[in-house]
Amino acid sequence: MAAALRKQKPDGTFYTRLPATETELHILSLLSRDEILARCEVRLRTDPRYVSSECLLHLVRACRLENSTRWFERLYRVLYDRVLRALPRADAADGETSSFTREQIREKSSERFVEMLAADRQAYEERLDFFEIRFDKALKRLRQDAQKQAWRAENRSQPMEYDDANGELSPEIEMAAGNVNPFEGLEFRDEAFRLQLDAAIEALPPEQSRTIHMLMLDYPIHSEDPAVHTICKELGRSPKSIWNYRDRAMKALKKTLGEGEDQ
Repeated sequence: MAAALRKQKPDGTFYTRLPATETELHILSLLSRDEILARCEVRLRTDPRYVSSECLLHLVRACRLENSTRWFERLYRVLYDRVLRALPRADAADGETSSFTREQIREKSSERFVEMLAADRQAYEERLDFFEIRFDKALKRLRQDAQKQAWRAENRSQPMEYDDANGELSPEIEMAAGNVNPFEGLEFRDEAFRLQLDAAIEALPPEQSRTIHMLMLDYPIHSEDPAVHTICKELGRSPKSIWNYRDRAMKALKKTLGEGEDQ
C-alpha cells in the first residue's frame, strides 16, 4: 500500500489520493521495474498501459526512501518530459503572448516544479501532495502563476493621473476602475481550494469563464491604448458586457464555493 499523504487540511485531517490512483499504484507495485518504466514511457492517455502522472510522481518521490539514484533518474526523465510537453513552447504562437513571454512561462513553471522535487529529495515536500491528487490542475496552477508574472512584466500599466482642469480623475481612469481584478490580493492558504476554484471557473458559461481567466492574468477590461491586450478586444464585447460577465461569474463562484468561507 502506498504511503499516505502528509499534507493536512484546515480541519486537521489529511488529504488523500483519488481511489483510482490508489488502485493504480497497487497494480504497479506488482510489476517489475522494467515493466513499470515501459508503462511510464507510454504517452497516449487512452492506452490501457498508460501510467497517470499522479502515480508517476509518487514513484519518483518514493525513490527517496529507496535511496536509489539510478531508478530515480530513469523515472524523473519521463516525468520531466511530461511536464515540458504540458507547458507552452516559444514557437507555439497563440496570438496573445510573445515568444519571449511563452518561454518565460515555460521556464518559470518547470523551474518551480523541479525546485519542489529537489526539496522533496531532501525532506518531504508537502506541496507535491496536491500533484499526487490532481496533477494536471496543480501544474495548471503553476503555469497560471508564471503567466501572471510574465504578463505583469510585459504589459505594465501607465500611472493614474488627475485632470488638471477640475482635479478629478480623467474619464480614462474612471473607466479603469472597472478593471479591478476581483482576485487581487486574495491569498489561497488552502491549495485544494485553488483547485476547486479552477474547476468552478471551468464550469461557468464560456464568456464568463474566459473573463475570469483573463482577469486573473491581469488583463484590463478596457484601454484607450490600441496596443494593449484587453478583455473587450479578446471577446469582442463592450466594457458593459464584460462587467456583466464578471459580476455574474463572481456571483456564481461564490454560490458554488460557499459564500463566506474563510479561504
